Amino acid sequence: MSIPLAEHMVGPLPSELTIFGRSKAMRAVRETVDKVAETNLPVLISGPSGTGKEVIAKLIHCRSPWRGAPFVKVSCPDLRAQLLESDFFSSEKGTSAGVLAAKSGRVDLAHGGTLFLDEIAELAPPLQAELLNLLRDGQFCPAEGREDREVKARIICATNRSLEKEVEAGNFRQDLYYRLNVVRIDLPSLRDRSADVPLILNYFLEVYSKRYGRAPFPVSPSLLGMLKKCDWPGNILQLENLIKRYVILGSEDALTAELLQCTVRPNELTLPTGGSTPLKSLTRQAAQDFERKIILQELETYHWKRKEVARALRISYGALLNKMRNAGLLAKKRKTAGRLKRETEKLV
Repeated sequence: MSIPLAEHMVGPLPSELTIFGRSKAMRAVRETVDKVAETNLPVLISGPSGTGKEVIAKLIHCRSPWRGAPFVKVSCPDLRAQLLESDFFSSEKGTSAGVLAAKSGRVDLAHGGTLFLDEIAELAPPLQAELLNLLRDGQFCPAEGREDREVKARIICATNRSLEKEVEAGNFRQDLYYRLNVVRIDLPSLRDRSADVPLILNYFLEVYSKRYGRAPFPVSPSLLGMLKKCDWPGNILQLENLIKRYVILGSEDALTAELLQCTVRPNELTLPTGGSTPLKSLTRQAAQDFERKIILQELETYHWKRKEVARALRISYGALLNKMRNAGLLAKKRKTAGRLKRETEKLV
């Protein structure tokens, strides 16, 4: 079987400051990585999707004594329904399992290096038993083979699900769970490390500006504030995709709608107490309310100088006037101006 080179080679990683940031939430992660990298103990990395589990696995590999050996990633849900064993392990020539020629599996390719099993909770039951034998004995028997083959590889697993619950439900072997859960690293959601958003943001800006040949656009204070307040349901992956779009389109308008959706929190909304209101209407109203707050805040910051506010928000002057009109802020501006005029007349 031919494995693409990218699957078992590690490219450049972000700096450790970008990976860990300055948040307290990542301090324990850094300490664990520092301690475990030099060992060959199995590592279980857990955390929601998009939190950077693969990046941490690659960092452990790159800081290990086996950094020059292959780093082989296996996406457990993507293993084919047929020939599971020969895809994962090696196979020798035979026909009873549909194997026509000898080939190397993922485990063989990781010999001397690191085998990274992504989404380990999705590993098929037959492979769970084979993986248990590999962890226990350091050997496996190839499909259609008669002799065991020795493999020395560091095992790192990642999961976005609770393996404990999977064991209770009978979907994951308990003995395998204990073999894998020797050293555990729990990655926090991005919303729990919002102080690191500017660091990660600048990294993605630099990477994708170079990749797409675009001059990097500085992020306005208003947009940065929204980024730091976002709940980030998609975590770092969502932020990365957002910055890709920003670099390509060159406009903060392209990001505002999505940010409004993930910035407004349910406990900040005033929901109707009776009757029924469609979810779409509630979401639209919440986004409009939050946008109004942002514009009003910027207007007050720039003393209602609308051209400066439009520049700060990275939108056109006409778009700002339209948004102010829809939000009732043009009338508010006139009332504010009238009140200031009356107060001035009293002082004269």
